[in-house]
Amino acid sequence: MRRHSICAAIGAGAALLALAGCDSGSNGTVESLPPGRQEVSVVTLHPETVAITAELPGRVVASLEAEVRPQIAGIIQRRLFEEGSEVVEGAPLYQIDAAPYRAAYDSAVAALEKAEAAVPSAQAKFARYQGLVSQNAVSKQDLDDAFAALAQAKADVATAKANAATAKINLDYTTIRAPIGGRTGKSSLTPGALVTAGQSTALTTIRTLDPIYVDVTQSSTNLLNLRQAIDAGRIKVSGLNVNVRLRLENGAIYPLGGKLEFSEANVSLETGTFTVRAVFSNPKRLLLPGMYVRAIVEEGVAPNSFLVPQRAVTRNTKGEATAMFLGRGDKVEERVLITGRSVGNNWLVTHGVEDGDRVIVEGTQLVRPGQQATGAEVIIDDTTGEVREPKAAVSESQPNKG
Repeated sequence: MRRHSICAAIGAGAALLALAGCDSGSNGTVESLPPGRQEVSVVTLHPETVAITAELPGRVVASLEAEVRPQIAGIIQRRLFEEGSEVVEGAPLYQIDAAPYRAAYDSAVAALEKAEAAVPSAQAKFARYQGLVSQNAVSKQDLDDAFAALAQAKADVATAKANAATAKINLDYTTIRAPIGGRTGKSSLTPGALVTAGQSTALTTIRTLDPIYVDVTQSSTNLLNLRQAIDAGRIKVSGLNVNVRLRLENGAIYPLGGKLEFSEANVSLETGTFTVRAVFSNPKRLLLPGMYVRAIVEEGVAPNSFLVPQRAVTRNTKGEATAMFLGRGDKVEERVLITGRSVGNNWLVTHGVEDGDRVIVEGTQLVRPGQQATGAEVIIDDTTGEVREPKAAVSESQPNKG
């Protein structure tokens, strides 16, 4: 019995020493949190000016596009351009056999010269009859006939001029020229092929690629929300020029910015959307018609706004957005938030937060409203939305310059 009493006393002493070591926070190596407190990660919120952007789907469209077709019939003798090359407006593209059209033009010119040769004789006869009719040497009927002959000769000249002009136009059409400047497509026909005026098959297509358009689809609902936010003063629009950036199919950002050109005045009955067109410079021809892109449209700025990390916001049974905050006395409280659009990995919150509020971003499952907790300030990565090193840890990691 004596032996068991000694062992019990030794064990109690060891336990007291261990407890004393744990409580010595001033010079011991182990520190503990206050009883009943959990440590949570928090982000302190401050108002800021937030750029409001919308990322919308879009397609690249050529600013000008023209299908090249012949305006006369004939045999193609030569193709005068390289497929896929850049051409200027008026550059020759195809040469049609011009021999029959040159002959028709020469014939029209000869007919014009013949008609013009008949005018002086008719003019002289009419002038002579005007002098003789006063002497009753010729009848008034003969004078009228001379006048009619002169008028007919002049009309023949006008007809011959029109025929010569038409023949000249057809002769010029034997050289098919570029109606616009831009990049040519493939040629659908080769030398030796017979073409006709206004045929359905285009010889080639020319597209102007600089500048180039991007047609963006926007929902009418988003437009209404934006207009209401502007009218309420929550969003301010700076100027009439709206900046647009592009995210390409591979995720890269197009290096040159664009401007909003116009928006359609009607909404599609089938989709409830309307089209917005932006114009971009395309000197390196990186953007090609038909490409799928994402347009980042800068709609305006929201002054004095709060951004709450999306990871901190949940939904209650009523569907309301809620978040846990560390309030006065380090007490946990739950609030209902009114959120707007998403900005990156954050929610734009219009009601429910104030300057200096600490929102809990990690550890919400460990605490309940009304409990006390210890908050550790952290940083949220704007790109990924993940928690990065605490601010204190970041400052301690810096080298001591003293």
